[in-house]
Amino acid sequence: MQSLLQWWQSLHEAAAWEWISDVVTLTGISAIAWTIWHVLVGRLKALAEKTITRWDDIIWPAIDTPLSVLIWLWPASHSLEIVVDNTLGNVSLSWLTLVQDLVVIWVIIWVLLRLVNSGEQVMIETSKRDHTTINTLGNVLRALFVCFGVLSLLKSLGVSVSGLLTVGGLIVGFAAKDLLSNFFGGVMIYFDRPFKVGDWVRSPDRNIEGTVEKIGIRMTVVRTFDLRPLYVPNSVFSNVVVENPSRMLNRRIYETIGLRYQDADKISAVIDDVYAMLEAHPDIETRQTLIVNFNSFGPHSLDFFIYTFTKTVNWQRYHRVKQDVLLQVIGIIHQHGADIAFPTRTLHMDPSLMAQGADAMVPPPEAQAR
Repeated sequence: MQSLLQWWQSLHEAAAWEWISDVVTLTGISAIAWTIWHVLVGRLKALAEKTITRWDDIIWPAIDTPLSVLIWLWPASHSLEIVVDNTLGNVSLSWLTLVQDLVVIWVIIWVLLRLVNSGEQVMIETSKRDHTTINTLGNVLRALFVCFGVLSLLKSLGVSVSGLLTVGGLIVGFAAKDLLSNFFGGVMIYFDRPFKVGDWVRSPDRNIEGTVEKIGIRMTVVRTFDLRPLYVPNSVFSNVVVENPSRMLNRRIYETIGLRYQDADKISAVIDDVYAMLEAHPDIETRQTLIVNFNSFGPHSLDFFIYTFTKTVNWQRYHRVKQDVLLQVIGIIHQHGADIAFPTRTLHMDPSLMAQGADAMVPPPEAQAR
């Protein structure tokens, strides 16, 4: 304890304590600058809230906190330099310059990331573009800004950025081949737009069918119809056929109906009435193909088919329309005294064989006498 007091006394006698006023001055300047900045930002935020556009609302909140931190840290680094220089003597302060560069780079990247996050939220709430496009663009910008910050930091450390990019590109190319293929697969989804979040997709090449829940940088999440999540790497969509039923214009009704053979004289009238019913149905799209025709002689029925399209593409609504159409078809068939066929079998007996069979069943006279 005595030695510590002696060290402090010698330091007090040797040091020129005028530097304290410099530290206090820098701290005071920081406080004054922070106060002015805080008041100025408050006024600017109030003015931005009065405008119609929302883009000016995201600028000041995004830069408020990072610049407030910079206002305090930058003078604090110079104060630390003064303190170290006047108390520790000949000590290298090159590391402090590196810290100052790091603080500036960090604040810039912080502001850019906050701007991207706020802009992404505004575009999701106000833009008519799908969320997939906006999220993909936001992810790409965030990745670019982070890479820019890392490269700037490495350059401040004296690392050759050009050589690092060359070597790093080769290493990443070999080690992250699948990751890069999935990333560029996601980029192709963004540009080609075969589907978006909320679409119903299926692939005849793979066992993939469900609703797109999320399109990420590396994989796409598809929620199957039994509510299981299916995680599909984006590169898969570059090599398979993808069907997007959500973008269909209409849904098709294609049914074959069989009448009994004894109703052959009524089939023409039934077909005409069914066709007229479909033309007048409010949920049938008459601008698309509409066919009602006798088609074939079935094993147990006279078959005619219905080929038409509904106006709705909603799956539940489609089945309600289809049910109504089929019920009306049954009603039309019954109105004409006809009926729908079902599998039957007719057995024809030869009369001579039937007579022989009857004679064989009569016992001979001697048997009757007994």
